[in-house]
Amino acid sequence: MSTQAPVRRRSGRAAVPVALLLLGAVCLWGSSRMTWVGVTSSDGLGEARSTDLLGSTWAPASTPLALALLAAVAASFAVKGWASRVLAVLVGLVAIGAGVPATQALAGDVDEAKAAVLAELPGRAEVLTAQAFALPAVLALIGAGCAFGAAVMLVRKPTARKVLSSRYDAPAARRDAVAQRAKSASERAEENVDGEDLTERMLWDALDAGEDPTDRSGTRKSED
Repeated sequence: MSTQAPVRRRSGRAAVPVALLLLGAVCLWGSSRMTWVGVTSSDGLGEARSTDLLGSTWAPASTPLALALLAAVAASFAVKGWASRVLAVLVGLVAIGAGVPATQALAGDVDEAKAAVLAELPGRAEVLTAQAFALPAVLALIGAGCAFGAAVMLVRKPTARKVLSSRYDAPAARRDAVAQRAKSASERAEENVDGEDLTERMLWDALDAGEDPTDRSGTRKSED
């Protein structure tokens, strides 16, 4: 098996949380530019007034949270070990902060007093209706879900010690196996078991292990 295959798999796994962070940031930013709540009000002096409240107004944290996810993309390349866990916790908090207002909007929980303040209605005005729109809230929830998924993967990111261990343990095991085969090949050459000659593969394995398969000067094993 080519040594490039494990490298490609590790690169693919490292790219997943980055992709989730980017997707989450895009969803939150797009949601912040959409109308979350439509307010209809009347001041008793004229016709009813309609006001659209964008996500950046109704859920003002959505834009900073999107920027925080973008910053987490850069941080994910720089941190390892316990710092990666801290980053995962912060990303998880971003996911919660983005998901709470979206869930409230989907549940139809619209505070008319809050809507009146954000719409900057005059004191004599009365809110007739305050309707939440589902699409931007769903988009924000998707962004929150992506952020949470990235947080989970960052928690599971291997530490530097584990990466080094996995990198060097396998070659060491292979060298041990080759050395064992070389020793067996050398003994077989000395004893000429069943008249079987050394194969080309066995010769190369022995040379790779630092053994001389043609050296028959070693002491033969004593038979019981």
